[in-house]
Amino acid sequence: MRAILQRVSQATVAVDGVNVGAIAHGLLVLLGIGQGDGPAQIAIIAKKILELRIFDDEQGKPNISLLDSGGSVLAVSQFTLYADTSRGRRPGYALAAAPALAEPLYEAMVAALRTAGVTVATGVFGADMQVSLTNNGPYTIILDSDTLTMPAGIVPKPDILR
Repeated sequence: MRAILQRVSQATVAVDGVNVGAIAHGLLVLLGIGQGDGPAQIAIIAKKILELRIFDDEQGKPNISLLDSGGSVLAVSQFTLYADTSRGRRPGYALAAAPALAEPLYEAMVAALRTAGVTVATGVFGADMQVSLTNNGPYTIILDSDTLTMPAGIVPKPDILR
């Protein structure tokens, strides 16, 4: 599972020109579900989203988590996070989970964040969406459940070196 977190002062998502989700202060989470992902990956990524200390404290230092900041999440499904660009000019998406698997896992991520007490707005799974945001910082973080589960101190090799 992969997620792009962008700390935002506001973000919206529209489908066919109609806003379907919006937040003020918080995180835009672009979520990609890969083949073989399941509840374990939801737990790993959700915990990181909730607990990363990336919001500013009173001194302007990023010492506060999403939970402690009172921020919201705009969660948008994004299968293109699993694009394979290793050959040719057209990305392949064979590593992305099929929609029948990905949609329930996306909904499970939204539910996990809501259960933790976070207000979550969403896009529409599988729709052509237009996302607008004001990145606060800018502050953008990439999460990958494969690297988050590795023992401390081990750095995975980039795909190109494998």
